[in-house]
Amino acid sequence: MPESPLVQPPPRPHPDAAVQLSRPAPAITVVLPVHNQGATIAARYAELTAVLAGRSYEILAVDDGSTDASFAVLRDLAARDPCLRVVRLRRGFGRTAALAAGFDRARGAVVVTLDAEGRTDPADIPRLLHYLDQGYDVVSGRRDVPRALPTRVGNYLISIATGVRLHDYGCPLKAYRAEVIKEMHLYGDLYRFIPAIASWHGVRIAEVEVHERAGHGVRPGAGLWRVLSVLLDLITVRFLLHYAVRPMHSFGMLGGAMLLISGLLGSYLAIVKFVGGEDIGSRPLLLLALLLALVGIQLLVLGLLAELIVRVYYEVQRKPTYAVREVVEIAAPPSAAVPSPQEGAEAEA
Repeated sequence: MPESPLVQPPPRPHPDAAVQLSRPAPAITVVLPVHNQGATIAARYAELTAVLAGRSYEILAVDDGSTDASFAVLRDLAARDPCLRVVRLRRGFGRTAALAAGFDRARGAVVVTLDAEGRTDPADIPRLLHYLDQGYDVVSGRRDVPRALPTRVGNYLISIATGVRLHDYGCPLKAYRAEVIKEMHLYGDLYRFIPAIASWHGVRIAEVEVHERAGHGVRPGAGLWRVLSVLLDLITVRFLLHYAVRPMHSFGMLGGAMLLISGLLGSYLAIVKFVGGEDIGSRPLLLLALLLALVGIQLLVLGLLAELIVRVYYEVQRKPTYAVREVVEIAAPPSAAVPSPQEGAEAEA
């Protein structure tokens, strides 16, 4: 018999619920996105375990739809090492989705991201952890190999637009406090902007120089197209950081500016028409004023619609528009017992 639409089935347990209960939570989780690194992933795993020896850690390898032997190698390694967990995605969803899958399943108080290609040196991980111990919430690596000019321009533009001054947003080696990344929802190609997105939560961010191995630098001319795609993502991040909860301030300011210019042009044309007696019907300024007025009104209406969508987004999902670092409160003293009416009568007697 089909279920009644009014009766909801019980929620499905988290896919890693059994793991969560059977293993103690480690102090460090290393999230390792893997895509077609079957020939080198075993060596990368050995490097990581050597660096993390003596610490409480787990390695969470996310196979992002590899078509080679990557998953088979990881599965064999995980069968011999309980500190290695492997998540296999159904297809290649991209680095951002792979990181998000790792963040959702990370159990450590500190989450470290690292590339599987061998570009950065795992020996730099303790340096990042040291800065977390000093009170920082996000520590981003800065590779010691000079970046190509388009990459430097992209990093500069990101820093200016987001207010988070980093020299190497693309460095895959980063460390986060778990409570910071657990509040994020990543999509698209926003993995480059994780420190900038985290800045919404009021975090302290540090940048540490790390070693990039020879042969893994950016190829000459390879970064131009990447800069163009980064600029498009930058517009999204800029909007999310500054106008996500008040989109009318974005669309409204632009629309208001257009209406103001349109009003000034209209006033000038009115003076020309009624004071100077000139014909304004064939003037391009008249068309420009009308166009600006029309676009300005459309932007204002778009801002109102965006406000309604944002309200629905936050209220339906009950998403907070703030982030709490900690709560300090003094426990209230136990209140004095209030005697019952019967006890009070006996006391008076």
